[in-house]
Amino acid sequence: MSITVAVVQAAPVVFELEQTLEKAAALVKQAADKGAHLVVFPEAFVGAYPKGLDFGARVGSRTPEGRRMFRRYWASAIDVPGPHVDVLGAMAREHSIYLVMGVIEREGGTLYCTVLFLDPEGRLMGKHRKVMPTAMERLVWGMGDGSTLPVFDTPLGKIGAVICWENYMPLLRTAMYAKGIELYCAPTVDDRDTWVRSMQHIACEGRCFVLSAVQYLRRGDCPTDYPAVQGNDPATVLIRGGSVIVNPQGVILAGPNYDGEAILVADVDLSEIVEGKYDLDVVGHYARPDVFRLVVDERSKKAVSSAPTCDLTDGEEPERS
Repeated sequence: MSITVAVVQAAPVVFELEQTLEKAAALVKQAADKGAHLVVFPEAFVGAYPKGLDFGARVGSRTPEGRRMFRRYWASAIDVPGPHVDVLGAMAREHSIYLVMGVIEREGGTLYCTVLFLDPEGRLMGKHRKVMPTAMERLVWGMGDGSTLPVFDTPLGKIGAVICWENYMPLLRTAMYAKGIELYCAPTVDDRDTWVRSMQHIACEGRCFVLSAVQYLRRGDCPTDYPAVQGNDPATVLIRGGSVIVNPQGVILAGPNYDGEAILVADVDLSEIVEGKYDLDVVGHYARPDVFRLVVDERSKKAVSSAPTCDLTDGEEPERS
């Protein structure tokens, strides 16, 4: 079956949630007008990726200004589910597309880097929370757990997402391959040359189509009082793009694009996945479960549980004498 997929390379209006959603709606329409059945947005598109900020953090201290900046970031994040998710659902429904959207999700006082999956009826199918924020990201984002590692079986194919440097976690990739992922979405802000090569490797390794959407962010997309270490010149490029679509043999179908905001489109034929697995199925005939095995804990982990549902054994069977 051949379908049309699109990856959106763009930036939000940083810290301006309503304006960002308006921009997302316009970009979704443009992608749908190009015939896309599936549209993938970058990491943290709704809510923003705070490139260049330090939130006033030093080892052993935080500044009042940094705390206020975090509060501002928190205010531009969204609740899942919530009214802003409904707005995204309306976009998917209006254009009868599957929409994969990078957002900053808030739950209580914690933010998560999350991907939302919406179907052509506008329903929220589910989400994936980034399980391992990288370096300074850990100052402002919590860690997801194994309960949000979905792969959705849709009429287009099996859709899932792995965010940014999660793609460098080989065991996470293996877990997704084992779920039969066919349309492997890789929203990111990694704009290095090595990223494209990694996407080619993953497509070839997993024998899947890889759809990587990267932000294209300029200093001018951020507020004037945004204290980025890169300075205040509106023309300064903070994230340069590099979006790409790759087939199961590692061949690039569209991109990489480093020229500015863009929508990349490609027609993909899922039968190529089976052809690729003829000689490489890393969780099938090319696996050695007698030597190597992966165990994935997909239970939700809560800081506080109430009896009688509290699991004091953390899922382990008690010892018996």
